[in-house]
Amino acid sequence: MASSSDPWVKEYNEAVKIADDINGMISDRSSLPASGPETQRHASAIRRKITILGTRLDGLQSLLSRPTGRPLTEKEMNRRKDMVANLRSKANQMASAFNMSNFASRDSLLGPEIKPDAMSRTVGLDNSGLVGLQRQIMKEQDEGLEKLEGTVVSTKHIALAVNEELDLHTSLIDDLDRHVDVTDSRLARVQKNLAILNKRTKGGCSCMCMLLAVIGIVILVVAIYLLIKYL
Repeated sequence: MASSSDPWVKEYNEAVKIADDINGMISDRSSLPASGPETQRHASAIRRKITILGTRLDGLQSLLSRPTGRPLTEKEMNRRKDMVANLRSKANQMASAFNMSNFASRDSLLGPEIKPDAMSRTVGLDNSGLVGLQRQIMKEQDEGLEKLEGTVVSTKHIALAVNEELDLHTSLIDDLDRHVDVTDSRLARVQKNLAILNKRTKGGCSCMCMLLAVIGIVILVVAIYLLIKYL
């Protein structure tokens, strides 16, 4: 067993401690609401921890590729590689639970503008350099979260504007429906009045015809009487 003063062993113990912290934070999620700002902040903190754990694992792998101090035996080298592989497997499982599907490659996790592979970023770094790299990654993630927050706020404003526009359209449609109802009512009254007028017109025409017929009969009777009298 390697000495606890071995830098690699110290780094590995730190990585194990971070993994234990992540497991504890994941367990604490059960006491939080299903959604909300506090839950989102907790999930972001877990993702950040997973990122730090990934950086630590990259550093451990880098140290194995360029061992310092007393050379390691092949058996010890293989054992350490297995330890890193097992811990990375746990990290990948935790990352998968938080939809960090590209955690292994780390490209998407570090952002689209961070192109170098995490392994190459750790080459030549000592412990203080790794801590600095972790801080840089955390800063980059903070900037990414700020951009995401700005996008969310912008989307919220757009949604509010669309909602106001929909309310306006709904009000206009309601007004149009009211106008249509009023127009239909007026049209019905006009049609009723036209029907009454038409009925009265027909009645007046019948009376006029009867009057003309009576006058015609009277004229005819008078004409017959005058013919009889003077003939």
